[in-house]
Amino acid sequence: MASVPASEIQKNFGEWHDRAFQEPVEITKYGRTSAFLVSATLFKAMWASYRRTLPAESLTEAEIEMIVRSKVESEQPYTLDDLPDHDNKPVG
Repeated sequence: MASVPASEIQKNFGEWHDRAFQEPVEITKYGRTSAFLVSATLFKAMWASYRRTLPAESLTEAEIEMIVRSKVESEQPYTLDDLPDHDNKPVG
């Protein structure tokens, strides 16, 4: 992924605009990442999979009841023991 200063983006926007169709472009300001320039196709794909989270305290009683009653349809029974262990190491 290319990383360029915001001043370079300003000077040669057309070049970086075209480059964003190939891969995201990291834009920096004072040496720190401030934004990314991505194609519309990539942005729409990312936005479609974006999920907002809410604190559990913001759920209504009806929403909590729906969660409690929900079931996952599966041919094989499962328990939480079926989930793999994770060692909580940071990714990357």
